[in-house]
Amino acid sequence: MRQFQVPQFITIEDKVFGPFTIKQFLYLGVGGLLIVGARMFLHAYIFFPLAGIIGGIAAAFAFFKINDQPFPTVFKNWVSFTLRPRLYVWKQTPPEKKEVASSPEAKQIPLIKTIPKISESKLTDLAWSLDIKSKRE
Repeated sequence: MRQFQVPQFITIEDKVFGPFTIKQFLYLGVGGLLIVGARMFLHAYIFFPLAGIIGGIAAAFAFFKINDQPFPTVFKNWVSFTLRPRLYVWKQTPPEKKEVASSPEAKQIPLIKTIPKISESKLTDLAWSLDIKSKRE
C-alpha cells in the first residue's frame, strides 16, 4: 500500500519573499512606492508626517490582526458597514383571516372536551415512576 504525505498547516500562507508572504510584500511595496512618490513631490515638513501615516497604514495592512482577523478583512467590513444604509422599518401587517366554510360535515368540537383529564392520583403515579426510572439510570 502506498503512503502519501498529508499536508499540514494549510491555513498558514507560504513565505515567498524572505519572511513575508505575497500579500505582506505587496502591502509593504505599495506603501513604499507611495512614500517614494510623496518624497518627489512634497516638501520635507509635509512629507515626514505623511510618510509616517502611509508607513503605519501599510504595516497595519501587512501585519496587524484584530481578533485573529487580518486587518484588510476588518477594514473591508468597516467600510461596508459604514457605507451601507442601516434604516430598518418594520410595518406590522394584520393577520390574515381564514374563512371557514360552514357546512354540516365540519363540526366544531369545543377544545375543553378534547383534552383528557388527569386525576391527581394518576399524576402522582406518573411522577413517582419517572423518579424511580431516572434514579436507576
